[in-house]
Amino acid sequence: MRTVFYAVAGLFLVAGAYLCLWPVPVEPVAWQAPPAPGYVGVHAVNQRLSELAHAPLGDYIGPEDVTLGPDGWLYIAVEGGHILRLRPPASTGGDEATATTDWQLERFASTGGRPLGLAFAPAGATLPAGWTESDLVVADAYIGLLRIDSRGEVELLTDEAAGRAIKYADGVDIDSQGIIYFTDASTRFGAKDYRGTFAASVLDILEHSGSGRLLRYDPHSDTTEELRTGLNFPNGVALSRDEQALFIAETGSYRILRYSIAREPTSAGDDSDELEVVVANLPGYPDNIRRGADGRYWCGLTRPRSALLDGMSQSPFQRKLVVRLPSWLRPIPPSYGHVFAFDESGTIVRDLQDPSGTYPSTTGATEIDGRLYVQSLHAHGVLGYLDPIPAAP
Repeated sequence: MRTVFYAVAGLFLVAGAYLCLWPVPVEPVAWQAPPAPGYVGVHAVNQRLSELAHAPLGDYIGPEDVTLGPDGWLYIAVEGGHILRLRPPASTGGDEATATTDWQLERFASTGGRPLGLAFAPAGATLPAGWTESDLVVADAYIGLLRIDSRGEVELLTDEAAGRAIKYADGVDIDSQGIIYFTDASTRFGAKDYRGTFAASVLDILEHSGSGRLLRYDPHSDTTEELRTGLNFPNGVALSRDEQALFIAETGSYRILRYSIAREPTSAGDDSDELEVVVANLPGYPDNIRRGADGRYWCGLTRPRSALLDGMSQSPFQRKLVVRLPSWLRPIPPSYGHVFAFDESGTIVRDLQDPSGTYPSTTGATEIDGRLYVQSLHAHGVLGYLDPIPAAP
């Protein structure tokens, strides 16, 4: 018995030493997470997303972002570096639109990385020589900012800004002058270096060091500049309708920010008011943002917040312990389908949920002709959609 006791005690000592001392890549920063609001008020639990229909994507996984091309096809970013094209049937609001035989799917291009944000220039945009409105701009988390022409040919636009490599290109939007705005979600944890987009995002969010930045690429001069640093995993971006501001999903702080483009670029320590919070203290982690109809902006919440992780916000030591745990023991919140829409004042105008999480990791939603295409980081073989979009309660 004494031998068993010493063996067990030794194991506990080794485990304790590992949890306390084993080197990890994160250096967590103490911060104060706001008390989680829960699913109440405008985010009260509902089943409006549970009626999600599925458009077929074959063997492809993770339709993380969707945009409409000038040719009428949907362009979809999936795992394996692929961009798909999907031609949907006409929106009818009826069951006949769900027939899988009505959908046409093809692979459009391959980046060799992990494409996330997608954007076409708006109709009539002022573009540089050699560009057309059919050119797709891609924020690829492994590679940087890309342009793909109508033949599927891929060109690297930029992979660095202000002398630093772009390690996690994420959200992207384009204005009427052809200027491209995009995010580098983490300069600490590159998606390629840390086993993929999800694993890298977990490390950055746990660290909460504000390593993300907002960038601008001018294709006319082939220059890239930092507009804002010090952001906690800035994710999706969307231009305001007058193109004077950008809405940014700051995933690591559970909020939506508005950045005033007209003001001069600033650093993280600048106390200017060019950055303001328009939607605060969300019940989950915000991801992509897309303009919709009637002044709406759609955003996805990939997962609910974790009370345990929020409780560790002021304890860097405890968050290091979490990183040392095997991935299957980490307090990752369960899957929960959730997308919402807000207006330019930050008022929530739609909220659609599926508590069962059948369609996992809802990263965003794209509204096209009365149909809402819901995206996912992990869904297998399907793209979710609602036709018609549920009315506001």
